[in-house]
Amino acid sequence: MDTITDKDPIIPAIASDGSFYPIGKMQAHREAVLHLAVSVFVFSGDYLLIQKRAAHKYHCGGQWANTCCTHPHWDEPVATSAARRLREELGFSVPLIERHEVEYSAAVSNGLHEHERVTMFVGSADRDTLEIRPNADEVEAVRWVTAAELKAGMAEAPGSYTPWFRIYCDRFPDLKI
Repeated sequence: MDTITDKDPIIPAIASDGSFYPIGKMQAHREAVLHLAVSVFVFSGDYLLIQKRAAHKYHCGGQWANTCCTHPHWDEPVATSAARRLREELGFSVPLIERHEVEYSAAVSNGLHEHERVTMFVGSADRDTLEIRPNADEVEAVRWVTAAELKAGMAEAPGSYTPWFRIYCDRFPDLKI
């Protein structure tokens, strides 16, 4: 097992019997091990806040993704994880509501693979007054988009969007997450 560091936290992997066991995040991604994750979607009316991942991220750097994503730390509740990551990446908090659980498997950049059971959370904010303070180590840019704008962008340049975000938008094309 990988050692616990800020760069490679221990996260919950899912055994074939449904039980959880600890694994290093990078090991889970190198070996395509099924593990827990969370994805957050913050809306302002018909607009979704998306982020462009920092170019130096360990995978999918420079690609657009949903508001934020992460992996719960070992023994961290998924709701706590979602709220923590929203603050860490974008510098704000809003109430989050758990919506769906989605499982997917996708190759990502740098020879890594995501095989995740994702709990999706939705929040609401006023895009005209929300103070967004992106963490430059994590986020290169943010913008608000409608479902139509997102669909057009993904059709025009699918490689500009992370694999998981394309999967989410395929499963929820109207962004009714």
